[in-house]
Amino acid sequence: MAKNNPVAAPRRTGRDMPDADLADVAKLAQLLSVYAPHDGVFELAIPGLRLVRASQVNEIATRAISQMGLCIVAQGAKRVLLGQNVYEYDESRIAVYSAEVPITASIIRASKAEPYLCLVVNIDPQRLSELAMKVYPHGLPKVQDARAVYVGQRNHGVLKAGIRLMEMLAQPEEGELLAPLVIDEILIRLLRSPAGAAIAQIGIADSSIHKVAKAVSWLRDHYAEPVKVEELAAIAHMSASSFHLHFKSVTSMSPVQYQKALRLQEARQLMLARMMDVSTASLQVGYASVSQFSREYSRFFGSSPTKDIAGLRASPEHARRA
Repeated sequence: MAKNNPVAAPRRTGRDMPDADLADVAKLAQLLSVYAPHDGVFELAIPGLRLVRASQVNEIATRAISQMGLCIVAQGAKRVLLGQNVYEYDESRIAVYSAEVPITASIIRASKAEPYLCLVVNIDPQRLSELAMKVYPHGLPKVQDARAVYVGQRNHGVLKAGIRLMEMLAQPEEGELLAPLVIDEILIRLLRSPAGAAIAQIGIADSSIHKVAKAVSWLRDHYAEPVKVEELAAIAHMSASSFHLHFKSVTSMSPVQYQKALRLQEARQLMLARMMDVSTASLQVGYASVSQFSREYSRFFGSSPTKDIAGLRASPEHARRA
């Protein structure tokens, strides 16, 4: 567990849970299995919900860009690295991603008999802000350290709400009306949790995490363009020194490192999905030197672009999606 994580709590394994909790976790796992019949990511009929299933552990950690949302694991376990911080969560813990950041992720417990199953609930910053005003009518408690990932002990009310959302998929007419209310319930329970004040920062316009998110959004849309920290700070309405400090606090990396990660992730996707060669992909994402791109790609992903893409194309998961 990462140090100074505001939601750090004594870890409880599945065997330590009360029988009622175990029954609800098993029920959620059963429901997720129905709507995620094989490995992959599944968008559900209820807007803002998706499922993740994986039937084996990762021999090699994967690089990805996190999405803002809540992860409720019903089976298996996952490890995420963000900078020097390590986060692990399973059926006894929930994870909240408060910003889009480059992460290194691994499924660390999964099998064909008991695959990793996770319900992801997207977080709408505007709705979260509206609910935060009700949960904290006298103002938000002071938050010293905003982060892109929070992990803490699973909330039983959130688990129950997740089960109700999955059951609504069998009743689409009722689900269309009631699902938004249940998602509001989940957000309220998060806001009332030990990390509530920190999570509320996602939707507060003047919060450091919201300001950093504006700069992150600009970088994601303009990752191939040269950029200066002063320009990003202006977008975030912060001084350059304050912006650099808060950006690194939230994302665990500097703006330049973040942009590099975005470029390399996008180049990998271009080579994998659009069959671009190394030279074309490197130029597309903003590199002037192919050799520099290859060096940085190798350091970031652990192998050269050619070798990495060949391995990904040969993987069973890529073959299934093709």
